Amino acid sequence: MIRRLLIANRGEIAVRIARTAHRLGIDTVGVYSTSDADALHVDVVDLAVALGGATPTESYLRAEAVIQAALDTGCDAVHPGYGFLAERADVAHMVVDAGLIWVGPTPEQISLLGDKIAAKRAAVEAGVPTTEAVEVRPGHVPDGLPMPALVKAAAGGGGRGMRIVRSAEQLPEAVVAASREAESAFGDGTVFVEPYIERGRHVEVQIVGDAHGNVIHLGERECSIQRRNQKVLEESPSAGITPETRTALCDGALALARHIGYRSAGTVEFMVGPPTDEHDGTISFLEVNTRLQVEHPVTEAVTGLDLVELQLRVAAGEALPLTQDDVRVDGHAIEVRVVAEDPAAGWLPSTGTVTRFQLGTLAGADPLETGSTGVAAVRVDTGFRAGSVVSADYDSLLAKVVSHAATRSESAAVLARALRSSVVTGVRTNIDAMAALLVEDDFLAARTPTAYLDEHPDVAHAAGPTGDDRVAQLLAAAIVDERAARSDDQHWGFAPSGWRNLRTQGQRSTWIDGRGDELDVELEARGGGRYRVLVGPFPTPTEDGSLSEDTRRRADVRSTVSTDGDRTEVGIELEGVRRHLTVERDGPPTDVSETHVSGPAGRTTWHRAPRFQDHDAAAAGGGPVSPLPGTVLSVHVEDGDEVEDGQLLVVVEAMKMEHKITAPAAATVAEVKVAAGQRVDAGDVLVLLDHADS
Repeated sequence: MIRRLLIANRGEIAVRIARTAHRLGIDTVGVYSTSDADALHVDVVDLAVALGGATPTESYLRAEAVIQAALDTGCDAVHPGYGFLAERADVAHMVVDAGLIWVGPTPEQISLLGDKIAAKRAAVEAGVPTTEAVEVRPGHVPDGLPMPALVKAAAGGGGRGMRIVRSAEQLPEAVVAASREAESAFGDGTVFVEPYIERGRHVEVQIVGDAHGNVIHLGERECSIQRRNQKVLEESPSAGITPETRTALCDGALALARHIGYRSAGTVEFMVGPPTDEHDGTISFLEVNTRLQVEHPVTEAVTGLDLVELQLRVAAGEALPLTQDDVRVDGHAIEVRVVAEDPAAGWLPSTGTVTRFQLGTLAGADPLETGSTGVAAVRVDTGFRAGSVVSADYDSLLAKVVSHAATRSESAAVLARALRSSVVTGVRTNIDAMAALLVEDDFLAARTPTAYLDEHPDVAHAAGPTGDDRVAQLLAAAIVDERAARSDDQHWGFAPSGWRNLRTQGQRSTWIDGRGDELDVELEARGGGRYRVLVGPFPTPTEDGSLSEDTRRRADVRSTVSTDGDRTEVGIELEGVRRHLTVERDGPPTDVSETHVSGPAGRTTWHRAPRFQDHDAAAAGGGPVSPLPGTVLSVHVEDGDEVEDGQLLVVVEAMKMEHKITAPAAATVAEVKVAAGQRVDAGDVLVLLDHADS
């Protein structure tokens, strides 16, 4: 029996594992880095051990320290979650040698399947459909490889160490870059090349095996919607494959699992090509993930099974409590990964302190009580809360929001509404983009190849409510601001904003939304919560001194306002349509930094532009800056170099991803400000450029 479990991970997966362990009566021990000292996962376990250090290398990747923590606290077993130590065969050996139970496959299975090249050989032996893999290394790339091709790391996953190549000329550089990224992420720079399936679907099969020779599958998940080769939306079952393809995938996954006697939970991943007149689409085996997947909740939702519970029971030596005939798939589940990234800026990661964190219909619920398996409409798995810090040292995943309903369309609608009602501030997120994606026509029609996001740039640029929904939210922010100004004015608070002996105009203000767009508002208070409003650019003087044409929208608005703490409930009646909104303001009443407005149509963030501008001259000189804290991997220019628009200048690694910094225009390099290996902060100038005409 497992009586006390050490969870060798952080964030939402550590919280999720603890939830099941506690339900089974198992005590839990967590570990944490210095930057995670106040993290949610530290609070939900029974004991937590400090590993020291802020980065993964200094903390969660210190296998000896993790195992010693398990021994010192009397643990029976170690659950690695995903990432970090989860697919390290040497660590699994160390855990077993220390007399502890490793919750996962055997070290030998991790070693075999963790090497994607060896895994492909095993798949061929088991009769699983796949394509040829050619091992390559920097400076040694054979000629004649078919294009397009995919360069992949032999170790690890998560899209790191992966490059799509469309011409033979690009291949050597892609191999160098992929190998460098793989070495940094996994400590192994081995890469290989395989054919790239254009407009394919990424479909994977969940398997579970025990030590008694029993192996089952729990159906498939589709994970085709990805950015930077990393998944952002997953669903089960796949709506884009035929029953025949589904059977082939599941049978192939079981054949491979039986071939190696697989134990614990694992995932067999495939790429499925588009259908042709001759067949339903080429099936190519990709890899086996020898761990719990981030997207496992969608499988739990449609099967009603707890995968962590199955892992723990199998690790304790029990036989699987069900057979393949017992597995039932009920309804449809969709999971969205809420990440601290800005989709409109190329999915650039965002760091900082989370100031508000309310997700879906479960906003404010105890994380240990949310996300029960079964047929709950919405499940939230997270390791964050208000006050949590999003660090550049870790990946950008904030939470997983999962819907489960009878049909795919209903599941998408439920999840879209849950996201629209979510509020996360302090960092940029993909919530608006994902809410827009879930109601997009091609998504609803299951036309979702891996190129989906590239082919739908409008989704990435979605910014929440539009039309009158957006105008109403702007007016709610302006009205709450106006009321706060009146209540804070000890001398003239009795008078309406902008009061004059002779009424000429209302109170004007300029608001900047989360996209950086400016909107002008003029409010004329008429008493009883009624306002005459004008929305649009203020008339400006022309060359002859007259004012430009006034094209602002005019409307009579009625409002109701009720304040409870820092939340204000506002009813806005615009053009005869009433909307109920919630307004929250950050900062002291006299110096509000941001105003957040939310409602059924989504949420917006505004800040009021200063009435007077600071006209100090901008500092001389400038150039590309680091998008977030990280480490300089390489510098590609020197002082005095002439560079062209788009030319690579510097590569920065942050949040486990490489970010290429390029020249914004043709220029001369005045000064290189950084060197390889140097740590940089967000906003640090990397290269000074001289754009003066030569």
